[in-house]
Amino acid sequence: MTSVLVIDDHPIVLQGCRRMLEDAGVTDVLEARDAASGYKLYRRHHPNVVIVDLAMQGSGLSGLPLIRRINAHDPSTRILVFSMHSDPIIVARALEAGATGYVLKDTSPAELMKAFEKVRVGTPYLHGDLAMQVALVHTPARQNPLAELTPRELQTLALLAEGKPYGRIAEELNVSYKTVVNVCSQLRQKLDVRSLAELIRSAVRLLATAS
Repeated sequence: MTSVLVIDDHPIVLQGCRRMLEDAGVTDVLEARDAASGYKLYRRHHPNVVIVDLAMQGSGLSGLPLIRRINAHDPSTRILVFSMHSDPIIVARALEAGATGYVLKDTSPAELMKAFEKVRVGTPYLHGDLAMQVALVHTPARQNPLAELTPRELQTLALLAEGKPYGRIAEELNVSYKTVVNVCSQLRQKLDVRSLAELIRSAVRLLATAS
């Protein structure tokens, strides 16, 4: 059974997350409205997944040190950031701190639950646009292989990050299925990875090295 801790200072967000999680079959949902009480609940109950906002009232980006503390205590904890902040620098910092995934608050309920299901099983998750921006933010080309990708490769990487299959990618980019297969093969070679999860982890590592 999956247990989830939601940390957010907005009651409506807490209520909405609880409802969606319960609709998805998650019955063990804990709630906290600030980082301090959230960490206490985390240590007491050891939930499988933590859904956390970054900016809580009166405490700036208090979610970042909270993520670091949780990750330092148990790196296997799945952490999904649910935030209004779309700045790729902030997203990158959250991932470097130990977040497994990042989704924006203006996303659809379906997108949020998709992110949750990915993170729940330990698969990194970023929306495609965020994945591309985070991969390239403030990183010199000589240190970041992603900066050397072609526009088509970046587009394909973004769609892969959204979990779209090759056929759907071919339709959205208006290219053949074979072209998508070839581009994905080039991506694996250039980034020296085998899966989407490894692609995202590689991007985070490069950002951490360059920062």
